Amino acid sequence: MKVAVFSFSGTYGEQGFREFVLEQPDGVEWVDCEGIEGTHCYCDSDAAQLLRKTMEGELPAIRWIDSGDYHYMSHLLASRQAEPFHLVLLDHHPDNQDPAFEGVLSCGSWVKAMREENPMVRDILTIGPEGCPDAIPAGWLEGRRGERVYVSLDKDILSRDYARTDWTQGMHTPAQVKGMLEQLAGSMQLVALDICGEISSSQGASPEDLRINKDTNIDLYKFITNYLKKN
Repeated sequence: MKVAVFSFSGTYGEQGFREFVLEQPDGVEWVDCEGIEGTHCYCDSDAAQLLRKTMEGELPAIRWIDSGDYHYMSHLLASRQAEPFHLVLLDHHPDNQDPAFEGVLSCGSWVKAMREENPMVRDILTIGPEGCPDAIPAGWLEGRRGERVYVSLDKDILSRDYARTDWTQGMHTPAQVKGMLEQLAGSMQLVALDICGEISSSQGASPEDLRINKDTNIDLYKFITNYLKKN
């Protein structure tokens, strides 16, 4: 199964994840965004216009989108959906704040922007932050079987044993996250999955940080592509 990788910080190359995906038989759509200005944490209108151009045409449904600093990419990517969908966010943060600068999309405001601007969003389920569920409520799934779901995964929901990010982190394990992905893909129509939650050497990542993130990325890649092929 082909995947897309949006590279902003260069961390996928530092990790060795870039080399891994390029070697996969199904191929990868590598999208180099490192030269686009106005993208770090905040996405201004010029940057958004350039980023939308990188998304033209058909994209793989599975996308790695770099650090959580670029999590707003989920909003831009989801704006391509032409039919109604539910958003499930697996994250240690709700990302539903008011933007610090009016009219400027950010990694902390994109969920609010999606709720207000995307007419295709039916509802949003957030798993992970304080005050939110730690797992998918059974009743939520029961009422939405067979419907379309868009999943956005920030690896900062994971403990530091399994992910190293530049944000505070939760205590979930990869097994718990994969279990939720299985539930969603087994009960609903998974239309897209975005994955973020990296840290680069320019942000202070150590060799151990990069190794841990690479290992988890490869684990998720193998699980997602193998699971979806079978189902």
